[in-house]
Amino acid sequence: MTQPELVTDTRITQAHGFALWFTGLSGAGKSTLAAAVREGLGRRGIPVEVLDGDEVRQNLSKGLGFSREDRDTNIRRIGYVAKLLARNGVAVITAAISPYRAIRNQVREEIGAFVEVYVKASLDECIRRDTKGLYARALAGEIPQFTGVSDPYEEPLSPELVIDTEREAVGESAARVIDRLLELGHLRSAGDA
Repeated sequence: MTQPELVTDTRITQAHGFALWFTGLSGAGKSTLAAAVREGLGRRGIPVEVLDGDEVRQNLSKGLGFSREDRDTNIRRIGYVAKLLARNGVAVITAAISPYRAIRNQVREEIGAFVEVYVKASLDECIRRDTKGLYARALAGEIPQFTGVSDPYEEPLSPELVIDTEREAVGESAARVIDRLLELGHLRSAGDA
């Protein structure tokens, strides 16, 4: 299936730095959506950085496990870097499972300009998409504390946007994210400047 192209509207500019926080199960489509939104913002000349959960774990949070405390530490680290980038005018996109509401809410308060996007897909669909075989291993008991299987995922109660990746194409979802950033005042049309 071909994906629709994002419409390039160079009349959109950035109002200020902000953190766009994608949360959802492993395999829900966070990284894919982050890449599409990064491309859409980059084409408009907006400085953007993606903090991908897998990359952060390898570089910034190496050695952390998957206990609740370690997961919270990982999210705090991602939040801290996002806050530094956002306060310096960067549009920061995070793509991390971030399974617990309390730490997401804490990071929201610390950053301020924070937009939570729940990237939603059913557990069955995430299992179907799993190219690494992580869900199969978790279901077999080989991976303890696996979010959505043996560890909880706490859905956001009031996200700024919900993206259902089972029902929308990536391009459509990315356009909806950018539209929502405009509605919230993080981006602005050239006429609003």
